[in-house]
Amino acid sequence: MSSVLYDAQGPRAKRRNVLFTVVFLVAAAAVLWWVITSLNDKDQLAWEKWKPFFSSTEAWTTYLWPGLQNTLKAAALSMVIAMPLGAVLGIARLSDHRWVRVPVSIVVEFFRAIPVLILMIFGVALYSEYTNVSSDDRPLYAVVTGLVLYNASVLAEIVRAGILSLPRGQSEAAMAIGLRKNQVMRFILLPQAVTVMLPAIVSQLVVIVKDTALGGAVLTFSELLASVGPMSGYYGANTIASFTIVALIYIAINFSLTTFASWLEGRLRRGKKSTGAVLPPAAVGGAESTGAGGAGGGIGI
Repeated sequence: MSSVLYDAQGPRAKRRNVLFTVVFLVAAAAVLWWVITSLNDKDQLAWEKWKPFFSSTEAWTTYLWPGLQNTLKAAALSMVIAMPLGAVLGIARLSDHRWVRVPVSIVVEFFRAIPVLILMIFGVALYSEYTNVSSDDRPLYAVVTGLVLYNASVLAEIVRAGILSLPRGQSEAAMAIGLRKNQVMRFILLPQAVTVMLPAIVSQLVVIVKDTALGGAVLTFSELLASVGPMSGYYGANTIASFTIVALIYIAINFSLTTFASWLEGRLRRGKKSTGAVLPPAAVGGAESTGAGGAGGGIGI
């Protein structure tokens, strides 16, 4: 049976695909067995390496929880600042005034082109040379600054693309009934564009959470991933166990974000399916009788 996209496979193609599948599964199983054997030979799968995370709370309270707190603090501050800033920049890029649109476009493209790690490093130098921020707080300030500058510029493009994806008739109809440009943006375009932009915005929020690890790798910011080094050293080089637990925590955080976004997107879409208030039968009957009378009068004239 053929499809619009491809023709149905013949007997030889089916046998070839089955053979490729079997070869791939065997190769994947061999690689997995080699990894497990190598880890077992180095005692990375021994219970003693994993025991600190399940037998007591010391590893959680001493290493993981403080690092997680710093990760969430940096991510939350970056989200709270970057989201409204990105919305403002995205709307400004759509301005009819060239003196607003061009400078904002230059700023957005500039910070989108620079790696976020470089922005963090510049942030440390900036706070060290020109501010009185203490050396203990500089890594946090630098991480938040880099994340805000980069992600606000990316969110600006998301907002601009979301608004431009709407039919042009939406804004034309709003202006036809007398709404000003800022009213069209606030009451007509942005509420509709939120649903379109939401998946991309949540993806960028996930990026913010993960990019906090750059501060720990380079700026000595004591975030979640940076806790692996001292924790692994204290518990006898349980590197694999430590990285696995930290990875699961990141997965839980990002999965919670995407799940909430999916729920919110579905709720917004269901809310937009409403066509307005439901009229009672009496009002409908009255309207019909009025319409019939009006029609009769028109014919008589």
